[in-house]
Amino acid sequence: MPTQPKSDVPAANDQLALAVHGQRAPADAMSHAVFRTMSGTEAKLERFAWLGDGMAVAVWQRSTQEGKTNYIQPGHHTLSCYLGGGYRVERHDAPGQYGAPGRLCSLPDWHESHWTVRDTLRLMHIYFMPEHYAHRAVTELDREPRELTLADRTYFENVRLAALCESLLDTPWQDKDQLLRANEITHEALSELLQSQAMQRPGLRLRGGLAPLVRRRLAEYIEANLEGNITLGMLALVACMSEFHLARMFRISFGMPPSAWIARRRLDKARGLLRASQLPLQQIADACGYADLSHFSHRFRAALGVPPGRYRQIMCA
Repeated sequence: MPTQPKSDVPAANDQLALAVHGQRAPADAMSHAVFRTMSGTEAKLERFAWLGDGMAVAVWQRSTQEGKTNYIQPGHHTLSCYLGGGYRVERHDAPGQYGAPGRLCSLPDWHESHWTVRDTLRLMHIYFMPEHYAHRAVTELDREPRELTLADRTYFENVRLAALCESLLDTPWQDKDQLLRANEITHEALSELLQSQAMQRPGLRLRGGLAPLVRRRLAEYIEANLEGNITLGMLALVACMSEFHLARMFRISFGMPPSAWIARRRLDKARGLLRASQLPLQQIADACGYADLSHFSHRFRAALGVPPGRYRQIMCA
C-alpha cells in the first residue's frame, strides 16, 4: 500500500520514527526518503529493519476504515507484496484492479499514484534506492545503469518474487545473522525484480560513456583478472583511451568509479565462493585479489558485518 507524508503525522508513527532512525540507518538521503514515504499512513507498522546495502523492509497492517493515500515521487523504489486482504484496494488510474495475497506492485522513485483502501490489509514493502540497480544492470542485463529504471506496475503476479517475500517474512530481522540472511533473500528478490520489471527510461538520450563493446570488454577483463592487481592504466589499455578519459567514461557507463566496481565484484565473487564451495579462506582471498587473509576478512566484515567464516556458517546452515 503506497503512502505519502501528511502535515499531521499520527501518533502511532512515533514507533516508525524509532524504527527508521533508531536503527543503524544508511545515508541520510535514504533514511529521509523512507521515513517521508512511510510516515503519512494510517496503517500500523508491524516490523521494520535496515538490511544493509541501501535496502530496508517493513510489514504493514491496516484496519477496515476506508481511506485514501498517495504516493508522490518518493525518492526511492518500492516493491510491495500483499500478504493478506487488499481485495478492495484500488489505484485510481487502474480502476477495476484490486489487490490480493501474493499480488505485487513495483513503484519507481519517480512515479505518482493515488489509492483508495476499503478493507483490511497486510503487506510487505521493500525499499531501495535507484542506485541499487547499477551493478545488476551491467552484470545481469548487459545494460548501462542510466538506461534503466523500475517499471511502474500495479498488481502483477510473479510466483518466485512472492515466494521470496514470504521467505523474507519468515526470517527474523533481529540479530546480525538473521539480518544477513534477510539481506541475501532481498538481493535475490531484487535480482528477479530487475529481470522482470526493469524498463528503459522514457525519453532516454544517452550522451557520453563507453561504447557497449568497450564496456563489455572491460567488464569481462575485470572478471577474468580479479585475483590480480587491476590498475586504471591496465583498464585504459583495454579500452584504448587515456586514463583520465577512461575514468570519466567508466563512471558514466558503470554507475561508479573503477575502484568501486572492482571492489564490488571482488566481494560478490567471495560471497559466491563462500556459499558454493568449501575452499579454505586463504584460497578464496587469493582468488578474489585480496592482499592477504587479514585484508580479506577486514574488507568482508566492513561490508557485511560478519567475517567470511561466519558468513559461510550462516549461509550453509
